[in-house]
Amino acid sequence: MPRFAANLTMLFTELPMLDRFAAAADAGFEGVEILFPYDIPPRDLSRAAIAAGLDFVLMNTPPPNWAGGPRGFAAEPGLEDRFRSDFDRALRFAEALRARHIHIMAGYAQGEEARDTFLRNLSWATGRAPHVSLTIEPLNPVDQPGYFLGDFDLAADLIEQVDAPNLGLQFDAYHAQMITGDAMAVWRKHAGIARHVQIAGVPGRHEPTGGMIDYPAFFAALDQSAYKGWVSAEYNPAGLTTKGLGWLPRPPA
Repeated sequence: MPRFAANLTMLFTELPMLDRFAAAADAGFEGVEILFPYDIPPRDLSRAAIAAGLDFVLMNTPPPNWAGGPRGFAAEPGLEDRFRSDFDRALRFAEALRARHIHIMAGYAQGEEARDTFLRNLSWATGRAPHVSLTIEPLNPVDQPGYFLGDFDLAADLIEQVDAPNLGLQFDAYHAQMITGDAMAVWRKHAGIARHVQIAGVPGRHEPTGGMIDYPAFFAALDQSAYKGWVSAEYNPAGLTTKGLGWLPRPPA
C-alpha cells in the first residue's frame, strides 16, 4: 500500500496552516505537500512538519505572483530570466523544508516556441539542481484552460528529450481522468516515469470515493507497478476534512 500525504493547501482549511500538520498526522497521513508555501517562513513550516513527524513531500515553483497569480510560467517565451530567479527561490525553500520534489509549473502558452522554452527551462533546472527531484504535471483544460502542459504523452516526450535523471512525471489521477476518460490506462502507460501521484474524485474534485475512478483498484495498480513514491490527497473536501477520510487506508492493528 502506498504512503499517503495530505495536501495542506486544500485539506484541513478549517485550521490555520501551521496547525494543519498535526491534524494531518492525527488523521493518519505520513507526509504533506503545500502548493505555494512562500507566504510563511520555511523554518516555521519545517518545525511544524518535524513536530508532527511528517515528511514534506512536494511544493510548486512559484507563479509570477505567488500570492495568487497565474500558475507558473516555465513555458512562457520571454520570461526565462524570471523563471530562473523564481526557481532559485523555490530551491531555497525546498532545501529548507527538505522537500522531496519540486513541481515545475509550465504556465499558459501554446505552440512550438512555448515547447522550446519549456524544454530549455527544464534542461537548465535539472542541471541547476541535479540533487533535487523535479516533476512536471499535465493539467486538464476544463480546470486550467490554456495551460501549456495538458497531455500525458507530451509530458513523457518532454521528459525523454530532457533526459535528466532528476526529472519525472507528476501523475494526478484526477487530471488523467479529466483529460482522457481513463486514468487507469494512463497509469499503465506512464507508470514507469511517475515520481509522484495525486488523487481526487471525479467529477467534482472531492474525496476519492465513488465517481469515475475506482481508487481501491488504482491503489492496487500502484502496488503491482512497484511504485515506491507518495500518494497525495489533493482534493476539495465536501465538508470538514476529517468527516471525509473514510477512504484513507489504515495500517493493520
